Amino acid sequence: MTKEILRYCQLSANEIRFYRSYGYLALPGLISRDAAERLADEVLEVMEGLGLSRADLSRASTSKDKLRQSKQYLAGSVMERLIHSEALLEIAAQLMGGTSTLYLPFTAVKSGGGGGRFHFHQDNQYTRFDGPGINIWFALGEMTPENGCLQIAPASHLAGTFDPVESEDKDGHRTVAVEPEDFLPIRMLPGDAIAFTRLTLHGSGANSTDQPRLGYAVQFHRDDVRAMRDGEDIGLLKANPRFNIAPVDSISPANE
Repeated sequence: MTKEILRYCQLSANEIRFYRSYGYLALPGLISRDAAERLADEVLEVMEGLGLSRADLSRASTSKDKLRQSKQYLAGSVMERLIHSEALLEIAAQLMGGTSTLYLPFTAVKSGGGGGRFHFHQDNQYTRFDGPGINIWFALGEMTPENGCLQIAPASHLAGTFDPVESEDKDGHRTVAVEPEDFLPIRMLPGDAIAFTRLTLHGSGANSTDQPRLGYAVQFHRDDVRAMRDGEDIGLLKANPRFNIAPVDSISPANE
C-alpha cells in the first residue's frame, strides 16, 4: 500500500450540498505545498520524457501548448501516491454519493509565452457517462488569470450534457455552441484543489507569463456508471475500464 499523500477528509453536509447545487467545490490546502512542489517536479519530468524541456514549456508555439495532457506516471512516484490515494477516492465517493473507481489521471500543463485559451467544455462531451463522474484538479503552482487559471461556470451541470462542437482552433478538442457569459476564474495556491462534476462547463484563459502553468487532474466515476464513446456502448466502466492507467517504468512518447 502506498503512503497517503493527503489526510482523510470528511466533507460536511453543506459542502456536499454546495457541490451538487453548483457543480464544483473548492478544497483549499488538500495537499501540502511541499507535496505540490514535488508533484510539480514530477510533472516536468513527464514533460521531459515526452521531449519537452522547461524552456520549451516557456514559449508556446503550437495549439498543443494550451494544454499538455499525459496519463503517464512513474511507479514509486509521489504522483502514484496521489492517484491511488484512498483518502482522495473517499472524497470522490462522498461527492458522488456512492463507492467509486479511478478513471483517468493526467497532467494539465499550459505553456508560458502565450499558451492559449482552452475553450469551455464538459468532460462528458468526450466519453459520455450515464451517471456521476468527477474531476479533482490540483494546483501545483499559483493559479491566476494571468497564467491561465481554471474557469468554472457555476450550476452549468444542471443542463445535462451539451452537444459537442469542434473548437475554432481545429485542434481536436470539443467545446459548446454558446460559451457561458458568467464564469469564475479559480485562483489557487500550490496544494489547493477543486472538484467539479463531469457535466460542469470549464475552461482556462491564456498564459501570458513566461512560466508554464502546472496542474494535475485525477478523475473518478461512481461504480454503477455505464459509458458511451463515439456512439459505442462501452458498458459498465468498472468492469470495462477505458484506459490503461497503470504506472510505467519510464516516461516515453510510445506510452501515450
